[in-house]
Amino acid sequence: MRKKGSIKKRTLQVLDYIIFMGPALLMFVVLCLTPFFQQIWYSFTDWNGIKTTYNFVGIQNYIKVFNESKYWSSMLFTLRFAFFVTLFSNFIGFVWAYGLSKNVPMRNFMRAGFYMPKIVGGVILGFVWRFIFQNLFPVIGNMTGISWLAQTWFSTAESSFWALVIVMSWSSAGYMMIIYLAGLTSVSEDYIEAATVDGAPPLFILVKIIIPLIMPSVTQGLFLSIVNCLRMYDLNISLTNGNPFRLSEAVTMNVYQTAFASNKMGFGSAKAMILVLVIATISLIQVVITSRREVQQ
Repeated sequence: MRKKGSIKKRTLQVLDYIIFMGPALLMFVVLCLTPFFQQIWYSFTDWNGIKTTYNFVGIQNYIKVFNESKYWSSMLFTLRFAFFVTLFSNFIGFVWAYGLSKNVPMRNFMRAGFYMPKIVGGVILGFVWRFIFQNLFPVIGNMTGISWLAQTWFSTAESSFWALVIVMSWSSAGYMMIIYLAGLTSVSEDYIEAATVDGAPPLFILVKIIIPLIMPSVTQGLFLSIVNCLRMYDLNISLTNGNPFRLSEAVTMNVYQTAFASNKMGFGSAKAMILVLVIATISLIQVVITSRREVQQ
């Protein structure tokens, strides 16, 4: 009887897993895994994305990618963009989180306000900020005499780059703030009180106690920032559209132009696979480095 009862119990557990995890797992397989493996296969073909027939070409697409300078200039643009946005968004997010972790007036209202840009979609965000860069900043720059604000923002590759950095950092900082707030609230007050009693200054407490204790949040914040920046597309197309002359084109936009605009799906798939490897490599290195600095509370 016990054996039958245990079999019945296990059967019910399996059914529970199927009912609750089955739909999510099915969607993940259909929408993520299946297209991913299809793209791996297409990267070894000359498929144009339209015809039902195609030829196997081996690694020719990958050889073409390594010989295409435009792809690698887009890759360097994206890596540089990811570096500055990750740096700025995490720094600003941490400063906001640290300040709003104190007992300040209207802190919940300010938290919501700082997080609000994350709710706005990338395309809408790009169009709104494009209006600001083209119509508002020049007026402010001319009134104040600040030439940096008065410039024509999308006329050069450098100004377009910094426009993207500003918007992405501004929209991501609130999300980073939430991550760091979660880490700061988990820090025990006993450590801070003990250091204060011993006469440690606030900066010492921040650098030597608080930051090491929230390193899991730092790891998560850096990881999310890097991944989101390296796969940015919607903000790029709505804010600069790669202009001028595709000099502000992120690597994802380069992949799209190849695969869909030029109808070279096989070639574009090879570019996408290389991008996946770059994202995985950089993210893994970052996680390993920051994880080693984590301490147990």
